[in-house]
Amino acid sequence: MTDILMPRLSDTMEEGVISSWHKKPGDQIAVGDVLCDIETDKAIMEYEAYEAGVLEKILVEEGQTAAIGAPIAVLASSGAPSGGASGAPAPAAAPAPEPERPAAAAAPEPAAEQPAAAPAPVRAQAPAAASKRPPASPLARRLARDHGIDLATLTGSGPGGRIVRADIEAAIRAGAPAQAPVQQAPAQQAAPAAAPQAAPARPQADEDVEVVPLNRFRKVAARRLTESKRNAPHFYLNREVDAAKLVEFRATLNEALAPAKVSLNDLVVKACATALREFPEVNVSFTEENLLRHKRVHIGVAVAVDDGLVVPVIRDADRKSVSRIGAETRELAGRAREGRLTPQEMSGGTFSVSNLGMFGVDSFSAVINPPEAAILAVGAVRDEPVVRDGQVVPGKRMAVTLSVDHRACDGATGARFLARLVELLENPLLIVA
Repeated sequence: MTDILMPRLSDTMEEGVISSWHKKPGDQIAVGDVLCDIETDKAIMEYEAYEAGVLEKILVEEGQTAAIGAPIAVLASSGAPSGGASGAPAPAAAPAPEPERPAAAAAPEPAAEQPAAAPAPVRAQAPAAASKRPPASPLARRLARDHGIDLATLTGSGPGGRIVRADIEAAIRAGAPAQAPVQQAPAQQAAPAAAPQAAPARPQADEDVEVVPLNRFRKVAARRLTESKRNAPHFYLNREVDAAKLVEFRATLNEALAPAKVSLNDLVVKACATALREFPEVNVSFTEENLLRHKRVHIGVAVAVDDGLVVPVIRDADRKSVSRIGAETRELAGRAREGRLTPQEMSGGTFSVSNLGMFGVDSFSAVINPPEAAILAVGAVRDEPVVRDGQVVPGKRMAVTLSVDHRACDGATGARFLARLVELLENPLLIVA
């Protein structure tokens, strides 16, 4: 017998949620077979088998959480009989809870607190339940679980009737039925009888408040950003950029590169990468014992997704053309919104750019993405009157704010870096020179 363990799928992962099982007890497993989908703090990943055998037992059900290194299933050698590891048949009463499994998946966090011993008797009905489960993408399953939607009530629009993200979003808008409240109702109704004095203090006071469970992206972001603000002494440097030439240069590039497109943010990323190559003392990470100076420039680009915020990384951005940076950014952002980024594509950044200009935000201060030492916040390009050659003329301005970890970099160094960055943005030919 071999325990299948919860893998570490990202550098910040501490635990994972079983999004869905692709195999059931008794199935033959070959090396490379996809066993299950695991939701990490950054994405949903397929977990492939590294050994061949027979799936003997599932220890962590869909929707449940397990720490890294914890057993999630048991794999037997091909010759071992399925079901032999448990040592005893499943209790006769075990099949009853099985039809309620989709509801448990809608609330992963409470399920994570249950001991791993409970799933063993439930698996007596696992093959039947798995055969009735509608096909769905990992992202669709996660969205359904987060919103308490019963997949069995939906008809998929994907290939072969597969339920995809669009189906879940349509169900959310239409108010699709959810199983979680049905399963939890008896416990909620029984509570007042067991403790009548507790009733007046809770539901009545919260009737106008909707309780929205935190998804894993939001939880991890909250923890990491809190750690960043608590541990890294931030200081902020603000500059105004004369963006007239930058806007003109972008238009010229897009005309020359058509049908390919380059955004202002692509130019900002390239400018940051160029400046970081000239100021390696900003391209660093702080540890308690050392300052790590990175020899390569990897720029993280913040992307807003339905579940929160992810930061895919453009590797070696200083060595890539603006058009290639643009193509990679669009491709990574698209897959980020579909939940298809790999942990490797969201790890290893040495500096980040967060741009809220497309939302009309004039300026803001971003929180540093650890273990990086700095992040640039970019505001919208604004039409404003400017003084040029003693005359007030129409102009374009853009605010940028550099957030810096004072443990890793001092104010003067940050100011020199920002001054060079502004020079590059105001003379964009230098970016591609």
